[in-house]
Amino acid sequence: MTALQIFLGEFIGGAVLILLGNGSVANVVLKHSKGENGGWIVVALGWSMAAYLAVYISAPVSGAHLNPVVTVALVLKGMCSLNQVPVYLAGQFGGAMMGAWLVYIAYKSHFHSTSDGIANRSCFCTDPAIRNTGSNLLTEIVATFVLVFAVLNLAKPEVGLGSLSSLPVAFIVLAIALCLGGPTGCAMNPARDLGPRIVYALLPIKHKSGNDWGYAWIPIAGPFVGGLAALALKTLIS
Repeated sequence: MTALQIFLGEFIGGAVLILLGNGSVANVVLKHSKGENGGWIVVALGWSMAAYLAVYISAPVSGAHLNPVVTVALVLKGMCSLNQVPVYLAGQFGGAMMGAWLVYIAYKSHFHSTSDGIANRSCFCTDPAIRNTGSNLLTEIVATFVLVFAVLNLAKPEVGLGSLSSLPVAFIVLAIALCLGGPTGCAMNPARDLGPRIVYALLPIKHKSGNDWGYAWIPIAGPFVGGLAALALKTLIS
């Protein structure tokens, strides 16, 4: 894979992941949407299908890491070259930001019709249902542990995820969202949370809440801790 292929694969896959995943949130929480009040089941299904399509599209091009934690885990496992990391990260964060902007474009009228700033922000980044730093961090660690441990069983050396892995990844995401999504929304991906959070800070949305930077470190640190723990266990039992 060339650097351009890696970047474009991760950028396009990341954009699709966030466009559809955060799009499902917008569909449920924004005023006058046809899916308004659809509930968490719609969001969980939306994110799982977003993961399915993102992996299916980007796997033949870049191996579909789509997540800095997955990239780091694959590097440490010897399944990805260290010098490719900056290209993967650039594609992942750039794609996540593009996807977030496209959600805004698609739901622009609904964002401006929704007076609840926290609801508007939830269409971009995660937010805890009950704010408790230790508990929120632990939830992200556990959820990402499950994700990365499962993904490491699917990944192939020097490739990452293949297109045939797209359906298993969708079921993994669906299971985690349905079972562990209640406390924090389970970011499990620093690019998925930080990229759209930055976009939210920049967009001219009429009713905005703060960016909640005080919480923003949790969906970054938690996934890395959980991902590295999953890698350690996978290495131990392999």
